[in-house]
Amino acid sequence: MKDAAVRYELQDSLGIIRIDNPPVNALSRAVREGIMQALERARNDDSRLLLLVCVGRTFIAGADITEFGQPPQPPSLPEVIAALENFPKPVAVAMHGTAMGGGLELAMACHYRAALTHTRLGLPEVKLGLLPGAGGTQRLPRLVGPELALEMISVGAPIAVQEALQAGLVDQVLESELENAATTWAREMVARNMPTRPTGAMPVAEPKQADFFQRHEQEIARKTRGQIAPAHIAKLVQLAITAPLEEGQQRERERFLECRDSPQSAALRHVFFAERATGKLPDIPADTPLRSIRRAAVIGAGTMGGGIAMCFASAGIAVTLVETTQDYLDKGLEKIRQNYASSVKRGRLTAEAVAGRLDNITGTLDYADLADVDLVIEAVFGILPELP
Repeated sequence: MKDAAVRYELQDSLGIIRIDNPPVNALSRAVREGIMQALERARNDDSRLLLLVCVGRTFIAGADITEFGQPPQPPSLPEVIAALENFPKPVAVAMHGTAMGGGLELAMACHYRAALTHTRLGLPEVKLGLLPGAGGTQRLPRLVGPELALEMISVGAPIAVQEALQAGLVDQVLESELENAATTWAREMVARNMPTRPTGAMPVAEPKQADFFQRHEQEIARKTRGQIAPAHIAKLVQLAITAPLEEGQQRERERFLECRDSPQSAALRHVFFAERATGKLPDIPADTPLRSIRRAAVIGAGTMGGGIAMCFASAGIAVTLVETTQDYLDKGLEKIRQNYASSVKRGRLTAEAVAGRLDNITGTLDYADLADVDLVIEAVFGILPELP
């Protein structure tokens, strides 16, 4: 069916599974069901290798978090992942855009992985107070080793495809248009009669430093005081070294459910949805014309005002800071310079980039200097009245 979330096509000896679930190909129930149905069709046809790709601007960007808190709908993501990993024919996956969370967990269960040049890969669940719940803490160490796996999962930041290639997370970097490059790569594997290669059967190497996990747990306890997910993640990655996949996945699932049902994760998911909702104000008509913002002004050069001014400057918008005295203005501008200098010291910005941002910021004591600005934000220091 043309409008199905998942479509299967047989091209000679290559079976192609296409996921088309816009906007980010989230692993909804329809996608999970579609993958299972495609596998059933491929089991008895003439395909010698399966290729899984996604339609649109990205690979699977993660699980469908709108399903959190609802009764589970089969098939579960762990069931789909197990079906891919244990499929009797080799399964390859070609990624593009972002491969995040459940999407990367699904890709790791495939026997071979490729990605376009600018693909980003990661397991960001910890940012929602969670941990990977479909084998991520067990398969990633088998592919990249415990050190990189623990860093990726406990920090939640994605890595670039070249780092993923060097680490063993992907086998091939694709340079051109996705489907043409992916099918060429897949047909080469068919010609070479490549075997299945279950990730879960791979061993996990010991960390290079014997006290690696002990030092990590001490550091993570200091940085994430009171959070439950980071400590569980460290234990689970360590478990992957000694336990078979089934045992590790069972323990991971228990810890995932504990985190999912915690007030910590509920709060972080609320923040996630609230931030997304701010970009979709319900009372503004869709056809409202956009106003160009070339210059802005911020009234008040304190901590908040300076931070807002930096946001404008970093976006390339000229901004004027207004204060009541020269002393307040000088202190505010100096604090901005110190903040930018700290970013240079940490390697987040270059000195040239900072110079460009500072050129976008000016100060004044005269409100007449705001005559041609397009936007004014008030951030004046406030004094709370005394309570009776």
